[in-house]
Amino acid sequence: MTVTMADDVVFDLLHLEITSTIFRTTEKDEKETAVTKLENIGFCTGYRLVERLTKDWPRFKDELDTMKFMCKEFWSSVYKKQVDNLRTNHQGVYVLQDNRFRFLTQLSNSKQYLDVIPKYLAYTCGLIRGALANLGIMSVVTADVTNPPICKFQIQVQRL
Repeated sequence: MTVTMADDVVFDLLHLEITSTIFRTTEKDEKETAVTKLENIGFCTGYRLVERLTKDWPRFKDELDTMKFMCKEFWSSVYKKQVDNLRTNHQGVYVLQDNRFRFLTQLSNSKQYLDVIPKYLAYTCGLIRGALANLGIMSVVTADVTNPPICKFQIQVQRL
């Protein structure tokens, strides 16, 4: 299957429209509910997508091997590029850094846009969490942006 630039534009527009619609139809005092909805959409998408991507892959050796897959193969299939940096403290915390995160490249660095950035990251946090859940890793995923379009996704693995 070949992917064209038109496919990328459609994906970007779909993400913007879903985000906009969910926030527009949510009451002003329930914005956290809108973020949760977007995160849940991402979770379901990531859960299903990783199943398709790994169908011909052998089982991953360990957690780090799984994270490397997420940074290379998974990220490339969704965002058409690999994660720029992966860090870990070897105690269940991983940080994936994307220096030109796709959903933030069109936003300005001004204060008004920094306030709305979290709503554009909820889907991707869910996407990562869903993919990892399907691979047997329960996690909490958060995003941090201090200088757009650089985005860091922190993954805290939940150990039982």
